[in-house]
Amino acid sequence: MAQIPNLDNSPLNLTALREQSQKDLLNIVKSIRGKKCLVIDPKLAGTLSLILQTSVLKEYGAELRILSADPLQTECPKVVYLVRSQPNYMKFVANQIKSDEPKGLQREYFLYFVPRRTVACEKILEEEKVHQKLTIGEYPLYLVPLDEDVLSFELDYSLQECLIEGDTSSVWHVAKAIHKLEFAFGVIPNIRAKGLASFKAAELLNNMQLEDPVNMDNMGMPEIDTLILLDREVDMVTPMCSQLTYEGLLDEMLEIHNGTVEVDSSIMGAQQDGKKVKVPLNSSDKLYKEIRDLNLHVVVQVVRQKATSIQQDYAEVKSTNTQSVSELKDFVKRLHSLPEIARHVNLAQHLQSFAAKPSFHARVEIEQIILEVENYETCFEYIEDIIQKQEPIETVLRLLVLFSLTNAGLPKKNFDYLRREILHSYGFEHMSLLYNLEKAGLVKRQESRSNWVGISRALQLIVDIKDPEKPDDISYIFSGYAPLSIRLVQHAVRSGWRTMEDLLKLLPGPHLDLKRGVSSISSSSEVLPGSVGQQSTDRVGHRSLVLVVFIGGVTSAEIAALRFLSAQEGMGYDFLVATTKVITGNTLLRPIIASSKEGMI
Repeated sequence: MAQIPNLDNSPLNLTALREQSQKDLLNIVKSIRGKKCLVIDPKLAGTLSLILQTSVLKEYGAELRILSADPLQTECPKVVYLVRSQPNYMKFVANQIKSDEPKGLQREYFLYFVPRRTVACEKILEEEKVHQKLTIGEYPLYLVPLDEDVLSFELDYSLQECLIEGDTSSVWHVAKAIHKLEFAFGVIPNIRAKGLASFKAAELLNNMQLEDPVNMDNMGMPEIDTLILLDREVDMVTPMCSQLTYEGLLDEMLEIHNGTVEVDSSIMGAQQDGKKVKVPLNSSDKLYKEIRDLNLHVVVQVVRQKATSIQQDYAEVKSTNTQSVSELKDFVKRLHSLPEIARHVNLAQHLQSFAAKPSFHARVEIEQIILEVENYETCFEYIEDIIQKQEPIETVLRLLVLFSLTNAGLPKKNFDYLRREILHSYGFEHMSLLYNLEKAGLVKRQESRSNWVGISRALQLIVDIKDPEKPDDISYIFSGYAPLSIRLVQHAVRSGWRTMEDLLKLLPGPHLDLKRGVSSISSSSEVLPGSVGQQSTDRVGHRSLVLVVFIGGVTSAEIAALRFLSAQEGMGYDFLVATTKVITGNTLLRPIIASSKEGMI
């Protein structure tokens, strides 16, 4: 099955968006005649696999290499660098060019920044004395469709940059990407934003429309009715919780990259061990689309029923000769789904081997106790215990962050004690990590009373699940916890945020409700005259489209919750998700851990 996702059922024409990205890239390759070596940065190589097959690039005489610190091995007279605007990659490019000089190689060098050139990167090239040897351009790749309802800005470090480093360049990137969408699909009339980065993005988007306006004369009605921008900082609780949906667990335990998981071939039923295979995961796989947002135990039942049904059909075909040709054709058609069934039987079985462990159940249980702000001592002792057992640092930090956020920090005595325990168990090189977590407000000393219980009650975040197999609320996603972020989206589309002004003030950052056409963003309390639900009835049979943008990342579980909402009877809107990155608690914390280690060197 192709890794490039099928976008035919997208609520927007994302195929056109992807085709434009293909065209832009191929124009770059075609503009450089003859044999050329296309050198791509490692992360970008994965991103491009979602846009086009690499064989297409080879058809235009491009030899492909991945950028590294090593000298470039190629016979090609022309070298084309396609890299994101990151300083470390400029060093790699400069070193490769300089390593060619002693060999007497006469080459032409081209550098295309993705998505745009930056002063900081060009300064490094000048310092390395290679800037003059390069022909410089841009490949404006701002958005990549991950699936029919999910777009990625491919900004892996935006949260760390905004929260810890004070670098908000990713916010400009988000605003620019949305403005590019507006050129294709019309100016979005309604904007709601919560959080500092989201507020800034809305402000930038408004300025971009003033400076470079979208001409609506020939476009008709805008295709996107409402834009909701949310900072990850507004809800850091949700990503710290263990995801329990099939897709969420796949990401937690195997890590999904560019719409695929890489697993040992033995997990997928192959005989030989040690060989890795890539398994594509997107809507092109119809069974995956059906089961990805279900809890794991329900997924196991579904795939078992499908496998049993085909077995029974096979036994029936084998034992009787009375089937008509059309019945046999139906059976053969069903056999085509066997590879999909086998794929998910193997993956679900592998996940179960983790999820069935007592340690996994204990962790999920302690998360629920923390969310309900019950039994402080039990939670404290559990965290103390896993620190002493030296469980993975990410596991420890996720629970510690969750514990700190729901309690508005830890009492000084407990705070100091756990910090000491972490340094003793994991090493004093983690000192800057603890500092950065405190700086970001993720693990801190308790200085005021927690407002988590009030927020939780007001938004009904803790819900008793009546029937896990037939959920009637998004709280099924975490077995009784409704993601705070998605409750905010629910309120935004149903009745606006006017009715919850006081509650929004308890969450980090400013908020706004903006009706476009207003020349500037004036205040947090400017409210839309109607909800999306009301707007959706203006045109008979029309389902409003809401673009939900997460700055700092979104979990698969939150995407599942939005799909669940959209599928509910009487809901007159579809959701399209755009995110800086699809995350888990581990992948959210990992860049902070890594940058803290670099800071010690």
